[in-house]
Amino acid sequence: MTDHGITCSMSRSGNVWDNAAMESFFSSLKTERTTRKVYRTRDDARADVFDYIERFYNPRRRHSTLGYMSPVEFEEKAMLA
Repeated sequence: MTDHGITCSMSRSGNVWDNAAMESFFSSLKTERTTRKVYRTRDDARADVFDYIERFYNPRRRHSTLGYMSPVEFEEKAMLA
């Protein structure tokens, strides 16, 4: 990976918390949106996941890792700092 300018996201061997935020997100996505759903095309699936992220997940979901703020609130606060 280094030869191609890619930096691995893993910090050190055995660090189980490295990908916890993404695993939590994908678990929520599957549980709340895509489980038992059959999409006719990839574009339908892509549109539904986009809708979930932009209209439901980001504006409303509060995260303990962000101090119990939504990602939108967190970004707004960072812009003011």
